Amino acid sequence: MKAMVLAAGLGTRLRPLTNDRPKALVEVGGHTLLEITLTRLRDFGIRDVIINVHHFSDMIIAYLRANNYFGMNIELSREDDLLLDTGGGLKKAGWFFTQDSGRDGAGREEPFILHNVDVISNIDFKKMLDAHTRANALATLAVQDRQTSRYLLFDGSLQLCGRQAGRDGQPELVRPAKNPEPLAFSGIHIISPRLIPMITEQGAFSIIDSYLRLAAQGEKIMAFRADEYYWRDLGRPEHVAQAAEDLARFPL
Repeated sequence: MKAMVLAAGLGTRLRPLTNDRPKALVEVGGHTLLEITLTRLRDFGIRDVIINVHHFSDMIIAYLRANNYFGMNIELSREDDLLLDTGGGLKKAGWFFTQDSGRDGAGREEPFILHNVDVISNIDFKKMLDAHTRANALATLAVQDRQTSRYLLFDGSLQLCGRQAGRDGQPELVRPAKNPEPLAFSGIHIISPRLIPMITEQGAFSIIDSYLRLAAQGEKIMAFRADEYYWRDLGRPEHVAQAAEDLARFPL
């Protein structure tokens, strides 16, 4: 199984911590966000990873070399000229998942994990993968019932059907659904490689745009309910400080 770590962002919300380093190298409890993410993926059994880089990219490259790539086979997808957002970044790195992709027990192409570098969690990748496989999903998104500024909407069978800005926003449905449930996305996906050629959007774009378009066409974009797990977004300095306290009490 392979993975992609999204690490190209500017980390503007994390300033001043990112004044002299990329957000991937911001530390929590003495460990960088990149180390925490790669260690979690490695512990799950993943050895092949691609990381997109942009801001202070040379620092990330030097860091990986100094740490012997954490014992993993790591490729880099450089976004030197333009930040491509999640969708554009995945599309550029798509070759990594379509060449020499493995097969599962049913002969299907093995899915991969897409993981934001600025979230930490103990979400169970195996349970998430099992749910993805059972549903024969195109993509499975880890979601929680928590406060956020942007929600994804899921129907009773946990299939993506729209999005909504805030709890009181007007639902934007891409397909009919009765009483869709608003859930907060956690920045962790399991994706079937057959998604890659279906991404027709161009330039810089959110992968959520692709998911919504494909959901409207009847593709299975599924939710994995991760309410029981620890999760934290590390978008602001105060979140990093809180995460350090959390990890001292509840190691991943």
